[in-house]
Amino acid sequence: MTATADRDVSPVAALRQRWTTRTFLTSYASQIGITAAFIVLWLAFVTLEPDTFLSSNIYMSYGQTVAYSGLVALPLTMLITAGDIDLSFPSVMALGMVGFIEVEEATGYVEPAIIAALVIGALAGLTNGVFVALIGIPALVVTIGTQFLFRGLTLVLTDGSASPLNEVVDTPAWDVLTGRLFGRIPMQFVWFVVVAVGFWFLMFRHRLGQNAHVIGDNRQAAELMGIPVRRTRITLFVLTGMAAAFAGVLLSLQVANFYPSMGAGYLLPTLAAVFVGGTSVFGGRGTIWGTFLGAFMIGGTEAGIVAVGLTDYYTNLIYGGIILVAVTIHTVLQRRFKR
Repeated sequence: MTATADRDVSPVAALRQRWTTRTFLTSYASQIGITAAFIVLWLAFVTLEPDTFLSSNIYMSYGQTVAYSGLVALPLTMLITAGDIDLSFPSVMALGMVGFIEVEEATGYVEPAIIAALVIGALAGLTNGVFVALIGIPALVVTIGTQFLFRGLTLVLTDGSASPLNEVVDTPAWDVLTGRLFGRIPMQFVWFVVVAVGFWFLMFRHRLGQNAHVIGDNRQAAELMGIPVRRTRITLFVLTGMAAAFAGVLLSLQVANFYPSMGAGYLLPTLAAVFVGGTSVFGGRGTIWGTFLGAFMIGGTEAGIVAVGLTDYYTNLIYGGIILVAVTIHTVLQRRFKR
């Protein structure tokens, strides 16, 4: 059994089939849905506040702030497609920075400190993967527990104290990670795009993504087909942990400070970006393009609400509307064109 039936997703099957308007709309219903919702929301903001939303300044700001949750949402898309979930990544964002600070202080260099953060993120993901894939505990339960475990470990190791990163500012590594490309484009956005392209390749042009779709669609069938189910699931947890640690590094360097509670506010926006983008909560279907746009929709909504003169009390109302509109559009398209 494959994920083709639900797809937005099976690139191999998509290349083999004869393309018609119906097959195109069926295959890319989620992407069409999120793109339509994104355009509607953008047009609404442009109409209500043209001076702000026809200026490039706000988009430069979005490119910087959206990247932190977006970077984690990309591997999380693959993980959820495989039928798992990770709720511990906000804590991993902070825990990875503990290793960054220790190595940077010991060596005086940023580069090995970044590697240390990524290694800690990978180990955190490996921990989740072992409990879920090898021991067999549901991912929801495991990652709720490790969310508290990793946050508590961060607090213990740092004594709950913040750490300034002023000595890192204006170093070559800082410029590469959080500077400006061509003096204008935030490097956080550049990294977001680069990582998105990488995960699109993994999702739709690599065996890892193909395996994730089949596992999420039917785990028993995947095992019968000889797919390395446990290894694939663990790998996806490791990638999510590494992405969370990298996002934590970018966020800390941007504000030139580390605080143990870092990442605490990123759980729901990141998950919302994934599900608004069209990834199925039941597994077997996912879309990197949808997650990419979903991150901007969720991450940019609050700033857009303030820009058009509304209070931030409207944020949750708009979030709920966005989620319902996007999900409804791609669900209706899928049902309509599968007939």
